Amino acid sequence: MFIEIGEFLNLRLKQMGIQHLFGVPGDFNLSYLEQVEADAQLEFIGNCNELNAAYAADGYARINGFAALATTYGVGDLSAINGIAGAYAENVPMVHISGIPPLHVVQKGILVHHTLVDGNYDNIMNCMKEFTVAQTRLTPANAAFEIDRVLRQCFLERRPVHIQLASDITHVKIEVDERPLDLSYPSVEPDLLSSVVDQLCGILAKAKSPALLIDNEAAVFGVTSLLHDLSNKCSIPFAGMNTAKNIMDEGSPRYIGTYVGGASQPHVKNVIEQSDCLIGVGVRFTDVGSAVFTHQIATENYIEIKPYGLNIFGQDVPGIEIGQLLVELNKKVAARKTPHNIVTQCSTQKKPEVNEQQKLSQELLWNAIAGFFKDDDVIIGEVGTSNSALSALKLPATAKYISQPLWGSIGYTLPALLGSLLAAPERRQILFIGDGSFQLTVQELSTIIRHGLKPIIFLLNNGGYTIERLIMGENAAYNDIQNWNYAQIPAVFNGSKAYQSHVVETIGQLQQVLDNVQQQDGLTFVELKLPAMDAPLSLKKFANVIARFDYGDRGYEILTQRSNTLECKNVSSF
Repeated sequence: MFIEIGEFLNLRLKQMGIQHLFGVPGDFNLSYLEQVEADAQLEFIGNCNELNAAYAADGYARINGFAALATTYGVGDLSAINGIAGAYAENVPMVHISGIPPLHVVQKGILVHHTLVDGNYDNIMNCMKEFTVAQTRLTPANAAFEIDRVLRQCFLERRPVHIQLASDITHVKIEVDERPLDLSYPSVEPDLLSSVVDQLCGILAKAKSPALLIDNEAAVFGVTSLLHDLSNKCSIPFAGMNTAKNIMDEGSPRYIGTYVGGASQPHVKNVIEQSDCLIGVGVRFTDVGSAVFTHQIATENYIEIKPYGLNIFGQDVPGIEIGQLLVELNKKVAARKTPHNIVTQCSTQKKPEVNEQQKLSQELLWNAIAGFFKDDDVIIGEVGTSNSALSALKLPATAKYISQPLWGSIGYTLPALLGSLLAAPERRQILFIGDGSFQLTVQELSTIIRHGLKPIIFLLNNGGYTIERLIMGENAAYNDIQNWNYAQIPAVFNGSKAYQSHVVETIGQLQQVLDNVQQQDGLTFVELKLPAMDAPLSLKKFANVIARFDYGDRGYEILTQRSNTLECKNVSSF
């Protein structure tokens, strides 16, 4: 059949399950956006800037599976690139569509705006190559093939891809195959798969203390249910990395907790590091996930399962797809009884009694929040105190948790909330974000209000960058920000829909807000006033380790002394 290039691209996006396109209009993508406007099954969501659009697409993909954003060439692309890089780091599949100048302009190197005015039309593509797994510049001759090639790579690798669509070819008709986009995994050679599965079954049969260590790729590639089946059938205890919060049922009797290298709870550390058959699924031992590389994993006892590869006790086995491997392993592996020497539950601490007039603190806040969550909630935690505290809370099994622990770009979560809301408007969605992060991307609250969306937003106002203060510069001016009247911001953005705005300073006020929120219909914005240096204990420990890692022991001591000297000078000047 014959179809316009832009319409064919939209058809393929819809076949990936995408119903919303985030972005900012510009003169080189307007012809394509006209085709989006004409499509009843695809809605353009205009963002306040391209960075926010990329963050929103990221949040959308984490709920929906895939996402798309559109920018205009040069200025728009580079504004979005930080968000695209974050999606690459965290295995978030998104399709970046860049409206570029007319094809004849590009081919002849004509000097136009939104370029470096040097006739070079490869520089932006070269930038995008660093943060995407496939790229293409469409022409009428290659569009039918290239669109499918690039989108299939997005599916296979679950990372961003980049498509350049020239402004003068979007309405050119091309002949295309009527078959839908191929969204299937490459088949593993049967004899190889059978041999590997038999080997794993033999290893598990002999193992005295097998264990599973699971990271975020297990959720990205959709194998968490298969891992539950394996854990149940063979009574294998499992731990999650702190970069994979709540992707497995934390209420399972086989769940032992979070593994964070040397900072793990003793029983978790013992089970994982003493296992004679530790199966890691998508695990990446980053500084964040391993408490700055304090993990002690013996290669001779470690089986690493990646999306398209396997390593058994140090021996690589390429060409193994994770889903097919786990399906066959579950079929063939022998059932096991529960070992008696494994502790799977850690003790719970009794919540302290509090006076309702007591000033809010991090400890009081998260003790109260722990009972607030419901099944199917979408919970979003900004890097810093929010993510650190939420990572320690037990969430409902069906709740979805979103954070950006690896890329860690502050301000990510507010636009990501917009994306996740549009992907699942029927689910209750709750954001926890610090005041410093909020100021980076606050504009996107207006888009949330514009579309009548109804999240619950908790803004932790602790007077600046607390996570940075914990690392260095407790009283330094560079960690200060202007204190806004945060609770008034929803009114500034002129929402016509009903909303509630609260300022909370005591634990009694917080409990009252939490009780009332359950009955409210509309956006709820809650400003939580907290001490500047108050933080979860885990974050304080992490900040100290990071400071010494970043600056070295001597550098840390020199900088700390200098900071203390400056503090004394500032105090004496009053």
